[in-house]
Amino acid sequence: MEFRRSGLGSADGSFGGPDPAGAEDASMSARIIQFGTSRFLQAHVALFVHEAREAGQAVGPVTVVQVSGSPERAGRVAAFGRPEGYPVVVRGLDDGTPVERRITVRSVDRGLSAHADWDDLRAHFAGPVGFVVSNTGDRGYEVAPEDRGSHLLSGSVPHSFPGKLAALLHHRWREGGGSLMVLPCELMNRNGDVLKRLVRDLAEQAGAGADFLGWLDERVPFANTLVDRIVSEPIEPVGAVAEPYALWAIERAPGVALPFQHPSVVLADDLEPFERLKLHVLNLGHSVLADIWLRGNRAPDETVRAILEDEEVRERLLGLYRDEIVPGFDARGMGKEARDYVEVTLERFRNPYLDHRLADIAQNHATKVERRLSAFRDWIADGRDAPETPAILAVIEANRAEKAGS
Repeated sequence: MEFRRSGLGSADGSFGGPDPAGAEDASMSARIIQFGTSRFLQAHVALFVHEAREAGQAVGPVTVVQVSGSPERAGRVAAFGRPEGYPVVVRGLDDGTPVERRITVRSVDRGLSAHADWDDLRAHFAGPVGFVVSNTGDRGYEVAPEDRGSHLLSGSVPHSFPGKLAALLHHRWREGGGSLMVLPCELMNRNGDVLKRLVRDLAEQAGAGADFLGWLDERVPFANTLVDRIVSEPIEPVGAVAEPYALWAIERAPGVALPFQHPSVVLADDLEPFERLKLHVLNLGHSVLADIWLRGNRAPDETVRAILEDEEVRERLLGLYRDEIVPGFDARGMGKEARDYVEVTLERFRNPYLDHRLADIAQNHATKVERRLSAFRDWIADGRDAPETPAILAVIEANRAEKAGS
């Protein structure tokens, strides 16, 4: 497994490539509905779609949907779809060479609020849509109790993202809509499998018939995917600053194909190596730094780069990688891949052109500690000669104790 430090094509960011592989199904449009307004997706999927369209590929455009009813994001929803587009600044080091590109992203042509524009969204979803993309945050797959039962398919707005997706897919089927592919981007192991199971269970509980469930199984593949890019700053009201490195890995499965061609988008036979390295090297390292920041009475606006200028913190992270993380990957037969990815990750952390605030990383900290640190210990326990992990265990236990006492 080779880790490219950059997802860029040529020096100006252009690249060639055929039309999307998914076009082999003539009933599948290339329009994308994206659930989630985050700056990450602005500088990841939507940017890739823009670059693919600029290269002449028949993909997109993108409709961005605000899943929550958060009023502070209403301005962002309104700003999507402006004909002038929005800016993404790609800034950082690519194999040690400074890179800075400013791209005006014009792949998004509309923004909708699932709560305020539900009828419009239902009509839009039943139309010529080929792909659904989502990034709904660390708690995005939680199902609201109100979404369980026959009322889910009544036409009213469901509360949770899985409920909304189940209701929209049922509406699409009822209106005679064709195939589409679901490409979740949430940082969760086997995210496509998890989301499919939630949607199917909710549909069954709502009384959806066998015909719909058969259509869901046969015509709506849910892909397992992994995304990787540090997007450090927003540009208001829409836009973002991101590092050069970028990856969107999509696991090969029946009915699953690349939505378009792009240097940063790959079709992989097995997603687990990508997932484990991203989750247990980069994400775990971020959470350990966030834990140090939370407990250390440090500057409220401290960044990843700044905290690593503290020699004690830097040595603590390097020791964690050297003594616990890499040996853990060795126990699972992935030691070389882990060493290579640690090197790439440390370069990304030290990017002198990005201000990645620890306050942002520390959001939903307890949940992230379980998914990143606890899950690593569980994973390596099945390996051969698994190392002791006292530093990781200390972070886990401290957070569990705080949660129990709250």
